[in-house]
Amino acid sequence: MELQESLRKIIHVDMDAFYASVEQRDNPELRGKPIAVGGGSSRGVVAAASYEARKFGVRSAMSGYLAKKKCPELIFVRPRFERYREVSYQIRKIFLDYTDLVEPLSLDEAYLDVTINKKGNPSATMIAKEIRQRIFETTGLTASAGISINKFIAKVASDYNKPNGQKTVNPDEVLEFLENLAIGKFYGVGKVTQEKMYQLGIFTGADLKAKSVEYLTEHFGKSGAYYYHVVRGIHNSAVKPDRIVKSVGTEHTFFENLVSEVFMIEKLDDISKELDKRLKKKKIAGKTITLKIKYSDFTVQTRSKTLPYYISDRALIMETVKELLYQKKIKDSVRLLGISLANLNNEEKEGEKKKEVAVQLRFDF
Repeated sequence: MELQESLRKIIHVDMDAFYASVEQRDNPELRGKPIAVGGGSSRGVVAAASYEARKFGVRSAMSGYLAKKKCPELIFVRPRFERYREVSYQIRKIFLDYTDLVEPLSLDEAYLDVTINKKGNPSATMIAKEIRQRIFETTGLTASAGISINKFIAKVASDYNKPNGQKTVNPDEVLEFLENLAIGKFYGVGKVTQEKMYQLGIFTGADLKAKSVEYLTEHFGKSGAYYYHVVRGIHNSAVKPDRIVKSVGTEHTFFENLVSEVFMIEKLDDISKELDKRLKKKKIAGKTITLKIKYSDFTVQTRSKTLPYYISDRALIMETVKELLYQKKIKDSVRLLGISLANLNNEEKEGEKKKEVAVQLRFDF
């Protein structure tokens, strides 16, 4: 059997160019113009780009220098994350009017399980349309959505009719949809994996489906079994409304590279203050401290230490960070530093996980 017996109705809602759209909405002078959130300095990185900027090839995670080179008319806007969180909260409230099974992935996207929903509406497609309309009426922003039997297919589908569109993949369409899908469109297949698949003659879902689980495991390790199942429409991951935070961290990219550990300690102290605020807000502590160092040649190095006890105190964190910094000689000038805390005390105890309840669907999407 290639499709799971107990089907669910999952919606993936993805805001369209969220950060950039918020800035254009709040500042009418930016509407219709190519803008990039972040990346305003020679060392900066683009956090988001408007659709007008994307036409020139500007993308998130691109350096501000390259973005400006691709689009000379590009307007850089300083990020306002508190504002984005505020708007995201408005959107989250709309989701909760339909179901309590909402799993946020970030400020601008989330999964919703509407198999059983508060509106008693049997059509996930109509629910998605209604949610998108309410988001627009409430925030003035557009959203796209994907609707299908599991999280994997819903996420892939949400990218199909962007911006301001949606796509439903009904249960009887799933296998054909996946077989015709370009391998680069599979969620979880990055550029490196895509290139490796190309070398193995895997260009579409149909090509992937032709490979045995043994073959895929041999070439892709543990991910091989994942690819084997998702191309057959099998992805049983539940929508988890209370996603457990695995780590908390803060990092800064600097306008000028740092060459002295003395200056690095000064910057790390500022970073630790931000981390301290986040830890206090979440009321959590952790055992593993990681120092992230990105050099001027863009290579990244991480140094970690796990303590036998939980800590959240900034002074203790900085004590360990200094130890990690001086652990090895800095090989080059540094453009980014970050501190994160993991192995947190908020992880679920064994046996406390809620059992997933499967529901057999008998009606149309």
